[in-house]
Amino acid sequence: MKLHRPVVSVYTVPTDAPEADGTLAWDTTTMVIAEVTTGEETGTGWTYGPAAVGDFLTEHLAPLVEGRSPLDIPALHESMCRSVRNTGRPGIAACAISALDIALWDLKARLLELPLARLLGVARERVPVYGSGGFTTYHDTHLAAQLNGWVHGQGIPRVKLKIGESWGRAVSRDLSRVQTARQVIGPDAELYVDANGAYTRKQAIRVGHALAEHGVGWFEEPVSSDDLTGLRLVRDALVCDVTAGEYGYDLPYLARMITAGAVDCLQVDATRCGGLTEFLRAAALAQAHGLEVSAHCAPHAHAAAAAAIPNCRHIEWFHDHVRIEDMFFDGALDPTGGTVSPVAGLGHGLTLLTEQVEEYRVA
Repeated sequence: MKLHRPVVSVYTVPTDAPEADGTLAWDTTTMVIAEVTTGEETGTGWTYGPAAVGDFLTEHLAPLVEGRSPLDIPALHESMCRSVRNTGRPGIAACAISALDIALWDLKARLLELPLARLLGVARERVPVYGSGGFTTYHDTHLAAQLNGWVHGQGIPRVKLKIGESWGRAVSRDLSRVQTARQVIGPDAELYVDANGAYTRKQAIRVGHALAEHGVGWFEEPVSSDDLTGLRLVRDALVCDVTAGEYGYDLPYLARMITAGAVDCLQVDATRCGGLTEFLRAAALAQAHGLEVSAHCAPHAHAAAAAAIPNCRHIEWFHDHVRIEDMFFDGALDPTGGTVSPVAGLGHGLTLLTEQVEEYRVA
């Protein structure tokens, strides 16, 4: 039983409205998919990033796994990581490794005729999610409709919106939008915000005190996630949880964030950090330091592993990625009630709808 050379495809999907956060704007999302096959079984993994991730997968990583055993994922993962020593792991290489690692885990579970969550061993059968979107480009009516859909339509009792508009130069509008959000979701739902590193240190503290008046319990990247000292200062000054970690492309990065005391909850993204292999390691590292983890974006890539982690707080039900994964896969999960259950089917339970999404393919 040997692996065939992975097949790579790249798709670019327009957003359903203009989108921006505190430090970036975009109107498309690109998804890179890796498929690995042995015999009649195929595993599927993916990441979100530039089309160059697909090129790197095809040219650099695919030859490394061809002909090897699909069951020995730690060996395959180590081989991929060692191979990028001179290339540099963060960014394109890490995303490529992540997509292929996710595909390998999916394939292994299918070969063993198990749901991936059962292969890993579940800590819980249902995993909490939070609705995530609320882009700074949304007018109040659009924002209210999205939040209302999550909280009152689907029964998701926790939601997040973007603040830090224009690199922190629109604080009044930031706070106005947070007030609108609280009015829409009511007093009982949890309210989160994400500044995407837009504020300065003391500005973030001032904003954080104002956010507390609206019951905001989660302040994501109040300053740059590379400013570990700043994150710690903000964390110490505020009552809400300070969170970061989505740009952790390897375990040492996440370890530095933990040991710096920079966060109350560590965000980890399996489509960036090195796949499910590294996601599970990061969760164990966080647990050793008394921290929970939250799965960042790409909810269907995380669901099975999140169910296996006792210290997983929740999965980000990110608007862009939910929309794409619903379009691209049969078997997408239902978050109604505020949780998902990833214990059905084989592997991660998803089947790529290749013909239906062909119009978005760019490579």
